[in-house]
Order: sequence, then C-alpha cells, then structure tokens
Amino acid sequence: MAYRRPPQKSLSLIFVLACLFCTMIVSAQTNLDDVHIAPGKSAPTNDQFGLIPSAPLLKKNVDLVMVPVTITDDRNRIVTGLTLNNFQLFDGKQKQEIKHFSREDAPISMGIILDTSGSMETKMEVARKAVMEFCQAANPLDEFFMVTFGNQPELASDFTNSMEKLEHSLLFAKANGRTALLDAVSLSLHQMRRAQYQRRALLIISDGGDNHSRYTESEVRSMVKEADVQIYAIGIFDRNTGVPEEMAGPVLLDEISSITGGRGFAIENPDLLPAVALHIGSVLRNQYVLAYSPVRTPKNGKWHKINIKLTIPKSIWPVSIRAKQGYYAPTE
Repeated sequence: MAYRRPPQKSLSLIFVLACLFCTMIVSAQTNLDDVHIAPGKSAPTNDQFGLIPSAPLLKKNVDLVMVPVTITDDRNRIVTGLTLNNFQLFDGKQKQEIKHFSREDAPISMGIILDTSGSMETKMEVARKAVMEFCQAANPLDEFFMVTFGNQPELASDFTNSMEKLEHSLLFAKANGRTALLDAVSLSLHQMRRAQYQRRALLIISDGGDNHSRYTESEVRSMVKEADVQIYAIGIFDRNTGVPEEMAGPVLLDEISSITGGRGFAIENPDLLPAVALHIGSVLRNQYVLAYSPVRTPKNGKWHKINIKLTIPKSIWPVSIRAKQGYYAPTE
C-alpha cells in the first residue's frame, strides 16, 4: 500500500507526562456483593470475561458520544460489576444523561502497530508471540489489521479475523531500519476509517522513541484526539540508555495513549510482552461503555472535556478511572 508522507519536520524530545485523574465521589450506595474485582493475572480466566450484557451494541450516531471506561483498583485489578447508578458523566461542567450503558464483551476493530526497526531484532520472536496470544484471546468476532514500521510504516495485513493470515504476516516481519513510530500511528488511524465496529482500538509494541517520522508529535496528537480510537502501548526500554529519543519513548507512548483513555506500559524485560498484551486484552473485554447525547453543549467544532465521576463502596477505594479525555464537537 503506497503511503505518502508530508515534508520533514523536526521532532521535539521533551514531553509532558499527562496522567488522567478523574474526581471520585465515594459513598456506599452499591451492595458490596455486586462489585467484583478481576485479578490482574498474565493469562486471564474465562470468569474474568463473564460480563453481563445490559444493552445492545450501539450503532453509529454522529450526535452520540461513546465513552469506553476502564476501572482498576490500587493493585491494577479490573473492577467489574458496577451499574449505571455508579456513574456520573460531565461534558465540561454540564452533567449529562447517560442514555446507553453496557458491560458486554462487544466486538472490537483492532489495529496492531508492531515496531520492526533494527533494534527489535532480538525481540521479534517474543513480540510475535505477544501479538498472537493477544489476538487468540480476543472475542471471536473481533477484526484485526497490522501495521509494521521501521524507516516507514507498511500495512502488513488488512482487516481480518483469520489468525492464520495474521500469523503469516508476522512471520514475514523482519527487523530493519530506524523508528518511524508517529508515521505508523498516522497510517493506522487512517486504516481504522475502514473498521466495521464502533469500538476501535490500537495496540502499539515498540522498543524506542521516534527518530524517523515526518509527522510531528503535535500533528499526531491532533489526529489521535479526532479519531475516537483507544490506544494501548507496550514499550520495551533500557533505563540506562543515553539516547534522547529512547529516554523520551515511554512518555510519548503514555501521552498519546492517555488522551484516548488507553494506557502505556513501560517494561525492561521483553519476556513480559505476552503477559502485558494479555492484560490489555482483558481490559478491553471488561470495559464499561457509556454513551450520551450532549445537552446544552454548543456545536462549535471545539474540544470538549469529558469527566467521569463514581459513586462506589468505600471498600474498593481508591480506584483509577481511564476514559478518553474529550472529543471535538460537531459543527452546525
């Protein structure tokens, strides 16, 4: 697939690590027996995926804002079993009515972004294993595509739910070149426009910061904010490296992930890749999905912040709330 990139622009190497912390309102309105915490194991069990369907899969609606939400406790365990009454949603300062609430394991359109730069040569085998285990543990209806990147990104596999096709593409992925990470994210967001499901996510696996893209961080951040795609990232990093882009890598991955309600994971041992990939898969299958039609929110094309608040039992406090930070309002 031909990929045209804009003219070369310099990449800054200083990032501000932005972490999303949502305000929590704590009370004991929910019966403790109805709240469950899924253990954060490397290989999730079927019980962890036993979510209760409470609403049909949402159909695309330009006036409907969909917000996948992940709740974890202080031990990084997934909190399930919450109900609509546990959530409050604000568009800016304006409280909104949650019109749809779902806890079902709905199908996802998923993109795999795999670093195949030269520095990944000794890590490719475990990276392939992580991708396959992640995909095999997914919902059977999920669809996947894969983008690989070294000096430039390439669409290695178009959308498919065939693990054989994906595995075939992985076998031909060879490590070579530099790291055009931002360009790969841009190509993947463009490919995601062809997705059949409204729930959409990207998984990035990389061992370094960007050092060869034409797109800038600012341009890609804008794309990410507009795309309505959750991003998760696993970064393999050497904390003792003196290379600037390597040092900036974990911050870059966490920053672009957090905007979307996803998360960046930084690890030093490549052997942990499959376990972290499985954890991300479990997170995606245990999300709450909220949707609302903005009320008294101007259609001005501007960025609108989303804030989620919880009313939960004191026994499971503190918890972390991960949801997309906002959305661009439509214009009249």
